[in-house]
Amino acid sequence: QVQLVESGGGLVQAGGSLRLSCATSGRPFSDYSMGWFRQAPGKEREFVAGISRGGGSTFYADSVKGRFTISRDNAENTVYLQMNSLKPEDTAVYYCAKARAPGIPVLTTLYDSWGQGTQVTVSS
Repeated sequence: QVQLVESGGGLVQAGGSLRLSCATSGRPFSDYSMGWFRQAPGKEREFVAGISRGGGSTFYADSVKGRFTISRDNAENTVYLQMNSLKPEDTAVYYCAKARAPGIPVLTTLYDSWGQGTQVTVSS
């Protein structure tokens, strides 16, 4: 069983930055890929970014490519999401998740442990 705890959300003006963190415990962190997802009110949860077990490969949704950066520190059992040039449409609850499949899956069904989420609100 893996426990995930996100932090770092908040209210920011458009064009600003936030850094989300996801601390994990319960299994060797380097055993699995990690992903960040988000869910806006009335919308389905969507993939934002993913990172491989060793951190050598990353993948981003087109909507955040060039603005967001995912990284991980396997010694600290933590994955990060640096978000720059934020837009009002980035407003959502952001979740980190542990993949149960190889590679960097984008489907929510291929992740089997989720954090509680952290709210990100971008004002215009």
